[in-house]
Amino acid sequence: MKKKIFYLTAALILIVAIVAVLIRNKSVTELRAFRAEKNKQIHVQAEHIKLTEQYDEIIYSGTFEPARETKLSSDIQGKIIRVLTDAGKYVRAGETLIMIDNSLMKLQLQTTQVQIEGLQSDVNRFKILAGADAVQKIQLEKAELALKTAQLQKATIEEQINKTFIKAPFAGVVTSMLTEEGAFAAPGVPLLQIIDISSLKFTANIPEEELPRFNSTYKIIITPDIYPEDKLTGILLFTGSRANQGNNYPVQFAVNNISGQRIKAGMFGKVSLTGTKSERKIVIPASAITGSSSKQLVYTIKDGKAIMSEITVSGRYGEKAVISSGLKEGDILITNGFINLFNGANVKY
Repeated sequence: MKKKIFYLTAALILIVAIVAVLIRNKSVTELRAFRAEKNKQIHVQAEHIKLTEQYDEIIYSGTFEPARETKLSSDIQGKIIRVLTDAGKYVRAGETLIMIDNSLMKLQLQTTQVQIEGLQSDVNRFKILAGADAVQKIQLEKAELALKTAQLQKATIEEQINKTFIKAPFAGVVTSMLTEEGAFAAPGVPLLQIIDISSLKFTANIPEEELPRFNSTYKIIITPDIYPEDKLTGILLFTGSRANQGNNYPVQFAVNNISGQRIKAGMFGKVSLTGTKSERKIVIPASAITGSSSKQLVYTIKDGKAIMSEITVSGRYGEKAVISSGLKEGDILITNGFINLFNGANVKY
């Protein structure tokens, strides 16, 4: 029995010793591996920081509006007998879009024309008779007055007939049809809507402190959000005289639409105002910035090691960031290869 206990105790002591040796060997191995991994060079991409010529620039969002937009209505009342267009169609200036029944007016025109022919004959006859003192001149004057009245009536009826043809006041696109054949047209009641987007108006709301910057010393660039590759030159039309609730003022620009009139009314865009004077600033790729919005960090290289530095970003445009502090000209900035990168790591670029 005593021998059995002795053997068990000896075996247990041996097992504990073996486990202790294994744990120690694992720790040593891990420490060596960590030191080796820590001292391993990490391959990164980097660039030398240079001062970049940077223009003073502000950007504001706005909306595109059609240069011309109107709802067409009839000046006279009557039944609509033909509709010659539809929503979404392009129409030319002067093109007839809607026809109103004018059959009664044409009959009135024929009647007036007969009266004019008869009165013209009377005037011709009275002129001959008055020259021979066969009739009093008062009769000739009355006949001439009646002729002029009939001619005015004819011109009035012709103008009314012309108004039965609703025509496009300018070239554009029909955005909505508000009537149909057989409906009744009346003065002031809209029949259709048409807009011209060959040229556009762009309106943005600008803070009062920035209004003085919108003058002829700045180049105004307007970019549609949906087509950022297209840069439009804006011409300042007016600056609003009354602020909105946000204490911003509407500023409107005139621009030409891009090919195919792809910019539609109501689309959004941005106005970029660039000054004539420039400053040399540090501009880096925005992708090189790590950390959080409250603490923005970058890695630079010094003596072959990665050095983490906190920076201050004063502005962004596109994929670039303007740095006001934390970097200087000549620093080597790490721009790519952040996997496994840490402060003090050995790096190679």
